[in-house]
Amino acid sequence: MNKRVYNFSSGPAILPESVLEKAKNEMLNYQNSGMSVMEMSHRSKVYEEIIYGTEKLLRELMNIPSNYKVLFLQGGASTQFAAIPLNIGNKSGIADIIGTGMWTNKAESEARKYCKVNVVASSKDKMFSYIPEVKKEDFSPDADYVHICWNNTIYGTKYTSVPDVGNVPLVVDMSSCILSEKVDVSKFGIIFAGAQKNIGPAGLTVVIVREDLIGIHRESTPTMLTYEIHAKNDSLYNTPPTYSIYICKLVLEWLKELGGVEKIQEINERKANAFYDFLDSSKLFNSTVNPKDRSIMNIPFVTGNEEIDKKFIAAATDAGFVNLKGHRSVGGMRASIYNAMPEQGVLELIEFMKKFENK
Repeated sequence: MNKRVYNFSSGPAILPESVLEKAKNEMLNYQNSGMSVMEMSHRSKVYEEIIYGTEKLLRELMNIPSNYKVLFLQGGASTQFAAIPLNIGNKSGIADIIGTGMWTNKAESEARKYCKVNVVASSKDKMFSYIPEVKKEDFSPDADYVHICWNNTIYGTKYTSVPDVGNVPLVVDMSSCILSEKVDVSKFGIIFAGAQKNIGPAGLTVVIVREDLIGIHRESTPTMLTYEIHAKNDSLYNTPPTYSIYICKLVLEWLKELGGVEKIQEINERKANAFYDFLDSSKLFNSTVNPKDRSIMNIPFVTGNEEIDKKFIAAATDAGFVNLKGHRSVGGMRASIYNAMPEQGVLELIEFMKKFENK
């Protein structure tokens, strides 16, 4: 059997090996239940322990205040682009968005079906290579919410501070960075994230929503998109993505054992700094992102020559560094170095890049 590669995919992404081993060992018989989690009723006592245990761990790791509900949903983070305006966008009917790339573009497009949308600021003028500066007075004081994407998977930018939006609820897409660094949950009205980049496999979407934003949905909101329904039923209104939630629980246990978010942030910053230090000193490879806005999760880079980019990607794949091709909309390369990417994987990739450059 071939050895495991270093997987730099942006998602579905790398999972901790110890998590996969544990899932393998529990595959046929979870905790003497005589069955796999995949086969288990979501109404069973043993499964309730899994889903409630996952919530408890997430609350602990993120220090989620008691006046927030945690929802485990389906449909990917993209479904939330519609769910959010349907659930909280019906007082003034105004939503403000800061445009930082494809995911805020998609959120904007969906929100326009239900709200009047203001793009308060955008970094489109420089291919989304920076986070726009904004002031409190830039936002609509009567907006129902402000939408931002904290970490931009495709373009490799991230927020380093929370924008001041006054009393308007701040909604944040944390799909590619949840649990990678400490955040103050109380600064946000809603945090949502597809699990498949940093906390589990595809199929699960986590929504953390402040209680005052629940129960104010439009009457026309579909049942399956209504936060109040899922909150009242502890995410068990219908069959949730049971196995994805189980794997998420194993990832959260792994993270807690490692030392929690504080510890993983330290490791993530070390990995990213090593990579950026190399890019900044390289004569062949270049970072494409404004230095102060650089992501610690997704690092795009280019050589400036498409043929050399292709040769590099092919050589890297042969050497066991896979999924380094950049997003189709921007080209070049991208290394996604999520929580589960070992530091050794990043250091070995840097060494490989040095040798490639010398050739």
